[in-house]
Amino acid sequence: MLDFLDSNLIRGAVLILMMLAFLGIWAWAWSRNRKDDFQQASVLPLEEDDGQVPQNDSEKERTKE
Repeated sequence: MLDFLDSNLIRGAVLILMMLAFLGIWAWAWSRNRKDDFQQASVLPLEEDDGQVPQNDSEKERTKE
């Protein structure tokens, strides 16, 4: 009954499913609805312990290294 199923057909089907999954994740990540979430995630390393991001004050002295 399942004589037409061989390993190459199964590999091809798995490849197509993985390609579709990749394209779905890619579309999800690049959708406009995710922009705000990724913007918030991009400032996480800059947050202080209280959860606030310090403002960029250009009048403060900066050290040159």
